[in-house]
Amino acid sequence: MSYPDPVYLGEGGELSGRFRPAGAEPELLMRSGTASYLATGASTGGKLGLYRWDMAGPPSGPDPHFHRSIAEAFYVLKGTIRLYDGKQWIDGVPGDFLYVPEGGVHAFRNESGDFASMLLMFVPGAPREPYFENVGSIRQKSEEEQARFFLEHDTFWL
Repeated sequence: MSYPDPVYLGEGGELSGRFRPAGAEPELLMRSGTASYLATGASTGGKLGLYRWDMAGPPSGPDPHFHRSIAEAFYVLKGTIRLYDGKQWIDGVPGDFLYVPEGGVHAFRNESGDFASMLLMFVPGAPREPYFENVGSIRQKSEEEQARFFLEHDTFWL
């Protein structure tokens, strides 16, 4: 494996870094916690999406599913998060990491309801924000609308 072809061809580098302070307010409030949009596909030119998922309150998390066009990675920051690697559920603790390539079955849950936090990364940086913001209410829609929503957001349930 080698480095990809250069993208930046200028001289001397650019002043293009983006800083987000730790105390920034999360972009998404959910019944089970919050999501902070650290780096969206829009802000990274589609290269990656990075989100901090903080969960407390009722047990929550998606059932097993897969994506056809994006890989996903999980890094546990605090608490215990149940991670499904397609074969088994594993109690992920701080420092644990799970990588799931395109097509890989996966899921995650905070079953305890105690505070837990993790980083989620998507490569490439697909527009996941509309998915996160609307998935909680999609079950109220018709079967056709649900199917269209999940297809549009590259999410295939088992």
